[in-house]
Amino acid sequence: MTNVDVHQHLWTPSLVAALRSRRQPPYLDGWTLFLHGEPPYDVPPADHDIARRTELAASDGLGRALVSLSAPIGVEWLPPAQARPLLDAYHDGVAELPEPFGAWAATCVRDVDADATVKDLDRGFVGLQLPANALADAAGYARCAPLLDLLEERDLPLFVHPGPAPGGSDGPGWWSAMVPYVQQMHAAWFAFRAFGRPRHPRLRVCFALLAGLAPLHGERFAARGGGQEEADPGVFVETSSYGPRAVDAIVRALGVDAVVQGSDRPYAEPPRHPGFGLGGAAAYAFRVANPRRLLTGKD
Repeated sequence: MTNVDVHQHLWTPSLVAALRSRRQPPYLDGWTLFLHGEPPYDVPPADHDIARRTELAASDGLGRALVSLSAPIGVEWLPPAQARPLLDAYHDGVAELPEPFGAWAATCVRDVDADATVKDLDRGFVGLQLPANALADAAGYARCAPLLDLLEERDLPLFVHPGPAPGGSDGPGWWSAMVPYVQQMHAAWFAFRAFGRPRHPRLRVCFALLAGLAPLHGERFAARGGGQEEADPGVFVETSSYGPRAVDAIVRALGVDAVVQGSDRPYAEPPRHPGFGLGGAAAYAFRVANPRRLLTGKD
């Protein structure tokens, strides 16, 4: 039995160095992160100390903690010549992390290069992360189709994570997390139903932050002619930043088999009670059985 957290972030020295080498967003000046669309963010260095994070994973009882590139940074949307050094730095760094860490691969979505993604996946990554705003409509699914075809061919999952926040950087610090990130996940959930699943019938996919609570709109979806929500055994949502009320509502909408634990550490903490008040069987489903089906397609 292995407890899994499917969603963490850990910046290795190679990625930090690559971000510090830049002079336009996204870049690091010391430990201050500068992005388009968000205020400067002072990164606590301890959040990305590998030894400390390894100890935290052990204290959380994790047999596996899956790291992903922080998609809001915007690396995936850079021109390929700018994106590739950062992607290489990310992949090189996380490939060398100690147990219990594994990682999702990342790729450029501005100009899709499936051959480059093949080489990255060959290094043993568990699947591919794509930013939600790359999969928000029919055009996004057409552009990313070669990447999703590749995942189906390899029987590997997709992880959909919020991408860069649009607009200015003059809002409060919580604005991006509460408004554009949630909106992106909401759009990505329904875009997958409309455009993704018909084109990719065998793809397993996990949506970050409970898909922005989009599954709770099933009644409105039906009222507007979308039909009844049907259980899709290849679709999962992870729990980062949410608690018992939201998780309980999602379970009522999708069933217990659709939920996997994701913490978004270091930006949020893992749940103190892994079953979110739903009992030991739910905790086992969220941390063990469901992540296994997401990652392997097997019960």
